[in-house]
Amino acid sequence: MNQPKLRVAAVADIHYGKHSRGALHDLFAKCSQQADVLLLCGDLTDYGLAEEAEELIVDLRSAVHVPIVAVLGNHDFESGQPELVRKVLEQAGVTVLDGECAEIEGVGFAGVCGFAGGFGRRMLNPWGEALIKQFVKEAIDHAVRLEQALAKLQTEKKVAVLHYAPIRATVVGEDPEIFPFMGSSRLEEPINRFRVSAVFHGHAHNGALEGKTATGIPVYNVSMPAVQKHAPNDPPFRIVEV
Repeated sequence: MNQPKLRVAAVADIHYGKHSRGALHDLFAKCSQQADVLLLCGDLTDYGLAEEAEELIVDLRSAVHVPIVAVLGNHDFESGQPELVRKVLEQAGVTVLDGECAEIEGVGFAGVCGFAGGFGRRMLNPWGEALIKQFVKEAIDHAVRLEQALAKLQTEKKVAVLHYAPIRATVVGEDPEIFPFMGSSRLEEPINRFRVSAVFHGHAHNGALEGKTATGIPVYNVSMPAVQKHAPNDPPFRIVEV
């Protein structure tokens, strides 16, 4: 018997500020109506403040009636208190992943924020100054945590939830000069190795909406500005059946 498909709604880069309450309530309600799970792929807040996360939670609590899985994005680290942002979200029932995994209706979810470093042959390597090596180590650490989370999943279907892009294809549209800061191919390695069913990320506000890894795994850029740009007549989120 084939396992029923799980409808996944995904959005990123919602950038809630201190006065954003109500801004995306209707969008969240549509996600809840059309999907079995909601993914929030980073940059949930504007400056990484707990007060901003609290504004977001008010809308999520009143609009969403399906499980919510999230990862943090670079904006959520801006004020140096990502643990407080995470605490606000988790206290409201949101599952926040940072090297952890979760299972919902037979589908496994593994998530990390991810990090920069570039793609393919242009990927930054740990050579030279200590700061360069530290930068690359951060990218490697995120890839390792994603790998560890995927390894824990026993489900046939696996979904990777990221903020930074794991492939170059979905950042095309951004200025080429900033490609190295949009993601890292190091994230792609565990995704291919564990034969993930689908990948969702944000961060690339001007990137392409879809791409594939080297082994053909679909990657979806669900950055709200990107979805609005490419599909201006549709709600700015994606629904994908897994």
